[in-house]
Amino acid sequence: MKQTIAVLGGDLRQVWLARLLLEDGCDVVSWGLEQGGGPNPAPLSCALERELLVLPLPVCRGGNLHLPLTDTTLEAEQLWPRLRYDQLLLGGVTGTLPARLMADFGLTLLDYYDREETQIANAVPTAEGAIQLAMERTERTVHASRCLVIGYGRIGKLLAGRLHDLGAQVTVSARRYSDLAWIDAWGYQSLRTGALRGELARFDLIFNTAPALILDAARLEEIRKDCLILDLASAPGGVDFDAARRLGRQAVAATGLPGKAAPRSAAAAIRASIYHILEERGEPI
Repeated sequence: MKQTIAVLGGDLRQVWLARLLLEDGCDVVSWGLEQGGGPNPAPLSCALERELLVLPLPVCRGGNLHLPLTDTTLEAEQLWPRLRYDQLLLGGVTGTLPARLMADFGLTLLDYYDREETQIANAVPTAEGAIQLAMERTERTVHASRCLVIGYGRIGKLLAGRLHDLGAQVTVSARRYSDLAWIDAWGYQSLRTGALRGELARFDLIFNTAPALILDAARLEEIRKDCLILDLASAPGGVDFDAARRLGRQAVAATGLPGKAAPRSAAAAIRASIYHILEERGEPI
Protein backbone atom coordinates (compact mmCIF):
# COMPACT_ATOMS: atom_id res chain seq x y z
CA MET A 1 0.00 0.00 0.00
CA LYS A 2 1.40 3.39 -0.98
CA GLN A 3 2.14 5.99 1.65
CA THR A 4 0.12 9.18 1.91
CA ILE A 5 2.38 12.20 1.38
CA ALA A 6 2.23 15.89 2.22
CA VAL A 7 4.68 18.41 0.78
CA LEU A 8 4.88 21.25 3.29
CA GLY A 9 6.31 24.60 2.24
CA GLY A 10 9.44 25.41 0.30
CA ASP A 11 10.05 27.05 -3.06
CA LEU A 12 9.39 26.04 -6.66
CA ARG A 13 11.41 22.87 -6.14
CA GLN A 14 8.76 21.63 -3.73
CA VAL A 15 5.96 22.71 -6.08
CA TRP A 16 7.50 20.60 -8.82
CA LEU A 17 8.23 17.79 -6.38
CA ALA A 18 4.55 17.54 -5.50
CA ARG A 19 3.66 17.53 -9.21
CA LEU A 20 6.21 14.84 -10.04
CA LEU A 21 5.04 12.63 -7.18
CA LEU A 22 1.47 12.99 -8.43
CA GLU A 23 2.60 12.03 -11.93
CA ASP A 24 4.07 8.87 -10.41
CA GLY A 25 0.67 8.01 -8.95
CA CYS A 26 1.44 8.95 -5.35
CA ASP A 27 -1.27 10.17 -2.99
CA VAL A 28 -0.04 13.73 -2.42
CA VAL A 29 -1.36 16.97 -0.93
CA SER A 30 0.51 20.25 -0.54
CA TRP A 31 0.44 23.08 1.96
CA GLY A 32 2.19 26.45 1.94
CA LEU A 33 2.80 26.42 -1.81
CA GLU A 34 -0.25 28.32 -3.06
CA GLN A 35 1.67 31.24 -4.60
CA GLY A 36 3.63 28.76 -6.73
CA GLY A 37 0.60 26.74 -7.83
CA GLY A 38 1.17 23.81 -5.49
CA PRO A 39 -1.13 20.92 -6.49
CA ASN A 40 -3.86 19.43 -4.29
CA PRO A 41 -3.71 22.16 -1.62
CA ALA A 42 -4.99 21.06 1.78
CA PRO A 43 -5.45 22.67 5.20
CA LEU A 44 -2.47 22.23 7.49
CA SER A 45 -4.48 20.05 9.89
CA CYS A 46 -5.23 17.61 7.05
CA ALA A 47 -1.69 17.67 5.68
CA LEU A 48 -0.24 16.81 9.09
CA GLU A 49 -2.26 13.56 9.16
CA ARG A 50 -0.23 12.15 6.29
CA GLU A 51 2.27 9.32 6.81
CA LEU A 52 5.20 10.96 5.00
CA LEU A 53 5.85 14.68 5.45
CA VAL A 54 8.26 16.34 3.02
CA LEU A 55 9.67 19.52 4.52
CA PRO A 56 11.43 22.41 2.71
CA LEU A 57 15.06 22.90 1.72
CA PRO A 58 16.21 24.32 4.07
CA VAL A 59 13.69 23.19 6.65
CA CYS A 60 13.82 26.40 8.67
CA ARG A 61 14.84 30.02 8.36
CA GLY A 62 15.01 32.15 11.47
CA GLY A 63 13.11 29.64 13.57
CA ASN A 64 10.20 29.41 11.12
CA LEU A 65 9.40 26.75 8.58
CA HIS A 66 10.75 27.95 5.22
CA LEU A 67 7.59 29.24 3.50
CA PRO A 68 8.48 31.66 0.67
CA LEU A 69 5.37 30.84 -1.38
CA THR A 70 2.72 31.75 1.17
CA ASP A 71 1.82 34.69 3.38
CA THR A 72 1.45 32.30 6.31
CA THR A 73 4.18 31.89 8.92
CA LEU A 74 4.66 28.82 11.07
CA GLU A 75 7.11 28.60 13.94
CA ALA A 76 8.91 25.29 13.77
CA GLU A 77 8.55 24.81 17.52
CA GLN A 78 4.77 24.96 17.10
CA LEU A 79 4.86 22.27 14.42
CA TRP A 80 6.83 19.47 16.07
CA PRO A 81 4.40 18.76 18.97
CA ARG A 82 1.59 18.27 16.44
CA LEU A 83 3.35 15.35 14.74
CA ARG A 84 3.23 11.62 15.52
CA TYR A 85 6.17 9.36 16.26
CA ASP A 86 5.09 6.95 13.49
CA GLN A 87 5.35 9.60 10.77
CA LEU A 88 8.47 9.92 8.62
CA LEU A 89 9.80 13.44 8.09
CA LEU A 90 12.11 14.24 5.19
CA GLY A 91 13.78 17.65 4.86
CA GLY A 92 16.76 19.38 3.32
CA VAL A 93 19.78 20.87 5.11
CA THR A 94 18.53 19.68 8.49
CA GLY A 95 21.71 20.29 10.51
CA THR A 96 21.35 19.15 14.13
CA LEU A 97 17.55 19.09 13.96
CA PRO A 98 17.13 15.29 13.52
CA ALA A 99 18.90 14.47 16.78
CA ARG A 100 16.91 17.06 18.72
CA LEU A 101 13.56 15.99 17.29
CA MET A 102 14.26 12.37 18.16
CA ALA A 103 15.34 13.28 21.69
CA ASP A 104 12.54 15.76 22.43
CA PHE A 105 9.60 14.41 20.43
CA GLY A 106 10.50 10.89 19.26
CA LEU A 107 10.29 12.06 15.63
CA THR A 108 12.34 10.67 12.74
CA LEU A 109 13.70 13.34 10.39
CA LEU A 110 16.00 12.34 7.55
CA ASP A 111 17.87 14.68 5.21
CA TYR A 112 17.02 14.12 1.54
CA TYR A 113 19.66 16.65 0.47
CA ASP A 114 22.63 15.21 2.37
CA ARG A 115 23.17 12.35 -0.05
CA GLU A 116 25.92 12.06 -2.64
CA GLU A 117 23.60 11.31 -5.55
CA THR A 118 21.48 14.36 -4.72
CA GLN A 119 24.50 16.63 -4.40
CA ILE A 120 25.81 15.48 -7.77
CA ALA A 121 22.42 15.95 -9.44
CA ASN A 122 22.13 19.46 -7.97
CA ALA A 123 25.58 20.38 -9.24
CA VAL A 124 24.23 20.27 -12.81
CA PRO A 125 21.67 23.12 -12.49
CA THR A 126 24.15 25.00 -10.31
CA ALA A 127 26.79 24.91 -13.05
CA GLU A 128 24.31 25.75 -15.81
CA GLY A 129 22.68 28.48 -13.72
CA ALA A 130 26.07 30.04 -13.04
CA ILE A 131 26.79 30.23 -16.75
CA GLN A 132 23.34 31.69 -17.39
CA LEU A 133 23.99 34.32 -14.74
CA ALA A 134 27.38 35.14 -16.23
CA MET A 135 25.80 35.64 -19.64
CA GLU A 136 23.16 37.95 -18.18
CA ARG A 137 25.60 40.03 -16.14
CA THR A 138 28.38 40.59 -18.67
CA GLU A 139 28.68 42.16 -22.11
CA ARG A 140 30.98 39.50 -23.50
CA THR A 141 30.48 35.92 -24.60
CA VAL A 142 31.62 33.01 -22.50
CA HIS A 143 33.47 31.86 -25.60
CA ALA A 144 37.07 33.11 -25.43
CA SER A 145 36.55 34.54 -21.93
CA ARG A 146 39.31 33.86 -19.45
CA CYS A 147 37.55 31.98 -16.66
CA LEU A 148 38.79 30.92 -13.24
CA VAL A 149 36.93 28.20 -11.33
CA ILE A 150 38.02 28.07 -7.68
CA GLY A 151 37.56 24.59 -6.25
CA TYR A 152 37.33 21.21 -7.95
CA GLY A 153 34.50 19.49 -6.15
CA ARG A 154 31.21 18.39 -7.71
CA ILE A 155 30.25 21.86 -8.98
CA GLY A 156 33.77 22.82 -10.00
CA LYS A 157 34.17 19.69 -12.13
CA LEU A 158 30.90 20.18 -14.00
CA LEU A 159 31.31 23.94 -14.36
CA ALA A 160 34.83 23.67 -15.77
CA GLY A 161 33.67 21.16 -18.35
CA ARG A 162 30.71 23.24 -19.50
CA LEU A 163 32.78 26.42 -19.74
CA HIS A 164 35.38 24.54 -21.77
CA ASP A 165 32.68 23.19 -24.10
CA LEU A 166 31.53 26.77 -24.72
CA GLY A 167 35.01 27.76 -25.83
CA ALA A 168 36.17 29.54 -22.69
CA GLN A 169 39.80 29.60 -21.62
CA VAL A 170 39.43 27.68 -18.37
CA THR A 171 41.74 27.76 -15.36
CA VAL A 172 40.82 25.74 -12.26
CA SER A 173 42.36 26.09 -8.83
CA ALA A 174 42.49 23.33 -6.24
CA ARG A 175 44.34 22.46 -3.06
CA ARG A 176 44.98 18.75 -3.50
CA TYR A 177 47.70 17.57 -5.84
CA SER A 178 45.46 14.78 -7.11
CA ASP A 179 42.85 17.36 -8.17
CA LEU A 180 45.52 19.45 -9.87
CA ALA A 181 46.59 16.35 -11.80
CA TRP A 182 43.02 15.75 -12.97
CA ILE A 183 42.67 19.40 -13.96
CA ASP A 184 45.79 19.11 -16.11
CA ALA A 185 44.60 15.78 -17.53
CA TRP A 186 41.34 17.37 -18.73
CA GLY A 187 43.29 20.06 -20.55
CA TYR A 188 42.52 23.02 -18.28
CA GLN A 189 45.10 25.35 -16.80
CA SER A 190 45.73 24.61 -13.13
CA LEU A 191 46.57 26.78 -10.14
CA ARG A 192 46.99 26.03 -6.47
CA THR A 193 44.24 27.77 -4.52
CA GLY A 194 46.76 28.91 -1.96
CA ALA A 195 48.85 30.58 -4.67
CA LEU A 196 46.28 32.83 -6.37
CA ARG A 197 48.02 36.08 -5.44
CA GLY A 198 49.51 37.68 -8.54
CA GLU A 199 47.34 35.60 -10.91
CA LEU A 200 43.87 37.14 -10.58
CA ALA A 201 44.14 40.23 -12.78
CA ARG A 202 44.01 38.23 -16.01
CA PHE A 203 40.52 36.77 -15.60
CA ASP A 204 37.22 38.00 -17.07
CA LEU A 205 35.00 35.67 -15.02
CA ILE A 206 35.70 34.12 -11.62
CA PHE A 207 33.49 31.39 -10.17
CA ASN A 208 34.08 30.45 -6.55
CA THR A 209 32.83 27.04 -5.41
CA ALA A 210 34.92 26.73 -2.22
CA PRO A 211 32.97 27.24 1.05
CA ALA A 212 35.81 29.15 2.72
CA LEU A 213 37.02 32.72 2.42
CA ILE A 214 39.28 32.74 -0.64
CA LEU A 215 38.70 36.16 -2.19
CA ASP A 216 39.56 38.47 0.70
CA ALA A 217 40.26 42.19 0.39
CA ALA A 218 43.87 41.69 -0.72
CA ARG A 219 42.94 39.25 -3.50
CA LEU A 220 39.91 41.30 -4.56
CA GLU A 221 42.14 44.32 -5.03
CA GLU A 222 44.05 42.42 -7.71
CA ILE A 223 40.91 41.62 -9.70
CA ARG A 224 39.95 43.98 -12.51
CA LYS A 225 36.80 46.07 -12.04
CA ASP A 226 35.27 44.66 -15.23
CA CYS A 227 35.66 41.08 -13.99
CA LEU A 228 32.47 39.38 -12.77
CA ILE A 229 32.81 37.30 -9.59
CA LEU A 230 30.13 34.70 -8.85
CA ASP A 231 30.17 33.05 -5.44
CA LEU A 232 28.42 29.68 -5.73
CA ALA A 233 29.58 28.34 -2.37
CA SER A 234 27.30 27.60 0.54
CA ALA A 235 27.64 29.62 3.75
CA PRO A 236 29.90 31.21 4.78
CA GLY A 237 30.87 31.57 1.11
CA GLY A 238 34.23 32.44 -0.34
CA VAL A 239 34.05 36.19 -1.07
CA ASP A 240 34.41 39.19 1.24
CA PHE A 241 31.40 41.10 -0.11
CA ASP A 242 31.97 44.13 2.13
CA ALA A 243 35.45 44.51 0.69
CA ALA A 244 34.11 43.94 -2.83
CA ARG A 245 31.62 46.79 -2.44
CA ARG A 246 34.28 49.06 -0.97
CA LEU A 247 36.66 48.31 -3.84
CA GLY A 248 34.01 48.57 -6.55
CA ARG A 249 34.29 44.95 -7.65
CA GLN A 250 31.38 43.09 -9.29
CA ALA A 251 30.64 40.25 -6.86
CA VAL A 252 27.37 38.33 -6.81
CA ALA A 253 26.21 35.83 -4.19
CA ALA A 254 24.78 33.15 -6.48
CA THR A 255 23.46 30.60 -4.00
CA GLY A 256 20.35 28.46 -4.42
CA LEU A 257 20.73 28.27 -8.20
CA PRO A 258 19.02 24.87 -8.65
CA GLY A 259 15.75 26.26 -7.28
CA LYS A 260 16.04 29.41 -9.38
CA ALA A 261 17.47 28.15 -12.67
CA ALA A 262 15.96 24.67 -12.95
CA PRO A 263 13.40 23.91 -10.21
CA ARG A 264 11.89 20.98 -12.10
CA SER A 265 15.26 19.25 -12.49
CA ALA A 266 16.12 20.01 -8.86
CA ALA A 267 12.78 18.52 -7.82
CA ALA A 268 13.50 15.37 -9.81
CA ALA A 269 16.73 14.97 -7.83
CA ILE A 270 14.82 15.33 -4.55
CA ARG A 271 12.21 12.83 -5.72
CA ALA A 272 14.94 10.30 -6.52
CA SER A 273 16.49 10.86 -3.09
CA ILE A 274 13.13 10.28 -1.38
CA TYR A 275 12.60 7.05 -3.30
CA HIS A 276 16.11 5.89 -2.38
CA ILE A 277 15.50 6.60 1.31
CA LEU A 278 12.22 4.69 1.30
CA GLU A 279 13.81 1.78 -0.56
CA GLU A 280 16.66 1.62 1.95
CA ARG A 281 14.12 1.60 4.81
CA GLY A 282 12.12 -1.15 3.14
CA GLU A 283 9.04 1.07 3.01
CA PRO A 284 6.49 1.35 0.18
CA ILE A 285 6.74 4.24 -2.26
